Amino acid sequence: MTSHIATTASYDQLPVIDLSAADRGPRSRDLLHAQLHSAAHDVGFFQLVGHGVTKAETDALITAMRAFFELPEADRLALDNVNSPHFRGYTRTGDERTGGARDWRDQLDIGAERPARVPGPGEPPYWWLQGPNQWPAALPELRTAALAWIERLSAVAQRLLHELLTAIGAPADFYDPIFGDRAHPHLKLVRYPGSAGDGADQGVGAHKDYGFLTLLLQDTVGGLQVQREDGRFHDVPPLENAFVVNLGELLEVATDGYLLATNHRVISPAGATERFSIPFFYNPRLDGKVAPLPFPGATRAPGITTDPTNPLFAEYGYNELKGKLRAHPLVAERHHAGLLTPA
Repeated sequence: MTSHIATTASYDQLPVIDLSAADRGPRSRDLLHAQLHSAAHDVGFFQLVGHGVTKAETDALITAMRAFFELPEADRLALDNVNSPHFRGYTRTGDERTGGARDWRDQLDIGAERPARVPGPGEPPYWWLQGPNQWPAALPELRTAALAWIERLSAVAQRLLHELLTAIGAPADFYDPIFGDRAHPHLKLVRYPGSAGDGADQGVGAHKDYGFLTLLLQDTVGGLQVQREDGRFHDVPPLENAFVVNLGELLEVATDGYLLATNHRVISPAGATERFSIPFFYNPRLDGKVAPLPFPGATRAPGITTDPTNPLFAEYGYNELKGKLRAHPLVAERHHAGLLTPA
């Protein structure tokens, strides 16, 4: 059983970055860049405030999300992601895997609303990831709020990425060509229903995200833990109106390890306490190729952390497909048996 690890004073909170400082003149923007550079290079995680997302926007999504999880189970299972070759829809508690172990949570996976693209002969299999979402007919407001959130946070993440690249001396718009209107954002609406009852408390196992940036809205329950410089996992106390931001593996690869993708996990809340969280993943086009980033610190980059069980690809879609096949074995077996590597 994984246990909570007590934090020390120096780890009580992640760095707090105020994005609105970019609008308060050159001195404030320079300070923002210094803080952002340190947070991304030294920690790989921070809390983001001053992002401009309003309480009304947040409340609309949270209200719709809670209403979804209050639907009868049959209504939620009607959206089972096993029915979607695009890995969209509802995952019941225990059906997702991280590190080969089940995650004790249920969730709704949502992406850009686009027509299905079945890969043709010779085309990359990652085009299976493009397709329509599954929506509950009884909650039209969920579709409205979720798609609005994807658009809103895509804009916040783009601005944040521009400031981050500027902070390390790189061209702010270097990666714009692999995003744009064909980017592949991903939104999860997640409920942790409390402990599994069998002694396991893996809400979601230790992992790194495989895109560029993740912006997480967590509730007040807590449970998110980040692996810090001492190698131990430390709690991330919820901060009102803040997004917890972490860097994905593609930014670590693009900077040869100068920017950090950091392991994190969620410990299930005790007993029957529910925890809700809304992670948003800012990802490039499926066919976007991530070129090495030109920046002054490149010569001092330590190199990326290599994991033979987790190869990383310059073409984004292959990374996401690899992750989805591992995390959702039931979908993989039903729709993509030909893509599974024989044991």
